[in-house]
Amino acid sequence: MNGKMRIWGAAMLAALMLPLGQAAAQEKDFIFYGVSFEQFEFRDGVDESGEVLAWDGDAFIGNDEWKLRLVSEGEYETDEEAFEVLEHQLVVQRLATDFFDVKAGVRYDAPVGPNRFFGVVGLHGLAQQWFEIDADLFLSEKGDFSARLDADYELLITNRWILTPSAEIDFAFSKDTAIGVEAGFVSAEVGLRLSYDLVDRAISPYVGVHYERLLGDSAGLAREDDESVDGIYLVAGVKILF
Repeated sequence: MNGKMRIWGAAMLAALMLPLGQAAAQEKDFIFYGVSFEQFEFRDGVDESGEVLAWDGDAFIGNDEWKLRLVSEGEYETDEEAFEVLEHQLVVQRLATDFFDVKAGVRYDAPVGPNRFFGVVGLHGLAQQWFEIDADLFLSEKGDFSARLDADYELLITNRWILTPSAEIDFAFSKDTAIGVEAGFVSAEVGLRLSYDLVDRAISPYVGVHYERLLGDSAGLAREDDESVDGIYLVAGVKILF
């Protein structure tokens, strides 16, 4: 009799656990998708930097473990009527830890000068103190390696007012003078933006300041071509999540 009771108990426990297992499997296989623009803004140079329309956004589809992301970044100089920056990445991301994804894919640049294709590997996630980090290594079609570190942090002043400092730095392991890149540190950008959440963080207008500068020999190359090596801008824009 005791043996039969144990068998019935095991069967009932298995029956109870089955829906939980199915729910976990369904959650794992659930497909998420969305589009976001962390920056969609107008920049007005305070010196002779001119006016720039800029964006930094991405679209993704996937589940908790795998995602496909299309990342787009651009800077359009209204005075010159030309793109200073036009970059797109298509990457696959795989969950590596609770806070970081590993990623790999391709990047395509169409700036001033020749276009370039790159292979991409990197990390994306949240570091300690909730800094959002993108760390990428690139290999161009010309065989040149470069790297980029991008970080930002959302400081909650209130539930709706958010101050976001950001920084980005690019480094090249070899030169590609056709696109204005020399070996060493290439460029740095820092920004500070104050946003206000209108609709559950889906729409957040903001104002702020943005500074960018070419570094090292890349700055020297720009000076030889009589080009500006830095610029400071007042910005106004909107964050969009949907």
